[in-house]
Amino acid sequence: MTETLDLTHWINGEKVQSDRPTESLNPSDTRDLVARTPDGGDAEVNAAVAAARDAFTGWSEASPEVRSDVLDRAGTLLMERREQVGRLLSREEGKTLPEGIGETVRAARILKYFAGEALRLHGQNLASVRPGVEIQTYRQPVGVYGLITPWNFPIAIPAWKAAPALAFGNTVVIKPAGPTPATAEALVAILHEAGLPKGVLNMVIGRGRVGQAIVDHPDVAGVSFTGSQGVGAGVAAGAVKRQARVQLEMGGKNPLIVLDDADLDRAVQIALDGSFFATGQRCTASSRLIVHDGVHDRFVAALAEKLKGLKVGDALDPSTNIGPAVSEDQRETSYRYIDIATSEGGRVVTGGDRLNLDKPGWYVQPTLIADTTAAMRINTEEVFGPVASTIRVKSYEEALDIANGVEFGLSAGIVTSSLKHARDFQRRAKAGMTMVNLPTAGVDYHVPFGGTKSSSYGPREQGFAAVEFFTQTKTSYSAG
Repeated sequence: MTETLDLTHWINGEKVQSDRPTESLNPSDTRDLVARTPDGGDAEVNAAVAAARDAFTGWSEASPEVRSDVLDRAGTLLMERREQVGRLLSREEGKTLPEGIGETVRAARILKYFAGEALRLHGQNLASVRPGVEIQTYRQPVGVYGLITPWNFPIAIPAWKAAPALAFGNTVVIKPAGPTPATAEALVAILHEAGLPKGVLNMVIGRGRVGQAIVDHPDVAGVSFTGSQGVGAGVAAGAVKRQARVQLEMGGKNPLIVLDDADLDRAVQIALDGSFFATGQRCTASSRLIVHDGVHDRFVAALAEKLKGLKVGDALDPSTNIGPAVSEDQRETSYRYIDIATSEGGRVVTGGDRLNLDKPGWYVQPTLIADTTAAMRINTEEVFGPVASTIRVKSYEEALDIANGVEFGLSAGIVTSSLKHARDFQRRAKAGMTMVNLPTAGVDYHVPFGGTKSSSYGPREQGFAAVEFFTQTKTSYSAG
């Protein structure tokens, strides 16, 4: 076993002790206690928001170079400790160690990217319709932001929310996800080590009541949330009720279309990567494989063969390909949807069985289900596990209709050698992001991220688009 961490809240630059009634367990081996964690509430949120409010003037009026330098130093420190933090991430969340280190590197690069953006707050000089009048527009920080982050990317998503908020002069209160607080705390600690002033970044650990207190707080100017649709709807309602800014990312049921002109080996590898790696616990995972009749059976057979060769095991074992689900609930959700799919007529091609490994963990066998139809629940509801289903189609148009026929619209992919179909797909796919001959999962850190329909609400995250949510525009008129 490895060391058990005793976590605290971070409020006004200090580690704040409280009772530790909750625990963070290693999903690869539930005998391993990763951290004892506090369970905050209104008092801690009120203190954190007050600290952020008091720190706002000094941070927002500081030279942008000050903000840039802190983020750049934090990115350097995180990059230097990528193996240590990545190991903690994998131990706490269940990603394989290469995936955990890779996510940590991504978070470090996000911090460095926004270190540059802190110096690039563009405005405009505009001509007035009135002679002798000049107009300028400016980007200004907004205030205190509440960030409610998920467990599936426990350092990358806190980084891509906090970095732009801080870069543009805002202050922050963050609530990390219940299963992965230790990884988020590592990021917060590094930002303070890099020189972040007291009160600029605060973290309150706890259950849903912490998030609700942040959403309801009158001094929180904006809320950025990533999580489920049900919780997201409540976050939006609470924020809009008091006219706070709100940004939601709420998952996907992402399609991957495979046409009969596709390179079959490439299509199989793309589906394998997008559907099953990271234990399928990615909001951009390709859970619906929409395959042309001409290649369907060969595609299914080849993908099933690949799946049989994957090793499910401890996330820290170098030979593991697929780690555990993050929690018992997530494991049981996967198996419940496998049962639902078979009860509705789906056929399990490979996987589906309970795994009995040499240690107690929340393992799920990667599962491929064929003979499904677009209307089945396996193809309309988000599973968030290593489970994918195939839908047989007779034409590109049928495939596109099915791809667009769900309430989600985050990421959508196609594998084809046809430029005509690729271009048409890019235009007509009802998704915020489209992938041609690439997995639906896997996006760059410096470009906008977000979906359509029920997947997203509000301005885009990441890259140059982040300025829209984390700043407000001021228009200034002057006459000589």
